[in-house]
Amino acid sequence: MSMSPSPSADRPPVPARPAYAERLDLPWWLWLTGLVAAALLAVEIWMGGSGARAWLPFVVLLPVTAVGLWCLGRIRVAVVDGELRVDDARLPVRFVADVVPLDSSGRREVLGVGADPLAFVVQRPWVGGAVQVVLDDPADPTPFWVVSSRHPVELAEAVLTARDAARPTDRTAGEPG
Repeated sequence: MSMSPSPSADRPPVPARPAYAERLDLPWWLWLTGLVAAALLAVEIWMGGSGARAWLPFVVLLPVTAVGLWCLGRIRVAVVDGELRVDDARLPVRFVADVVPLDSSGRREVLGVGADPLAFVVQRPWVGGAVQVVLDDPADPTPFWVVSSRHPVELAEAVLTARDAARPTDRTAGEPG
């Protein structure tokens, strides 16, 4: 009797659906401003010249500017699989002590003159809100994270919900059965 492997054994695990996800992309007016500035600079370089000087500034400056603007707006913030993910950085939610949603004045206060130089900061000036994620990890010198968010209250709730869901399993893991 031959046994065939189950169909689910060949499939990779399905990633969990994010509890929260957003992309900190640029607003349309920053795209417009950046591309107009690049076009004006290309015109300044061109200044009626002929040959390569007529087309090279446009061929180089406009695509380079577009790629630069895209890179500025590629940051993704998500709460998924028990982690807060900000671009390439990952923070397991079990190390989160508290999360504070910040408006623009609160963000300015946290990142102002008395800011902690060891804090992890992903800040986008065109995004008004942010969250401050206070850490509880004695092995990590980072006291907190400050992450820009268009919806800081929803992000804070998602992180706290994920943390609370992860904590009961952490407490029972070390207890004898």
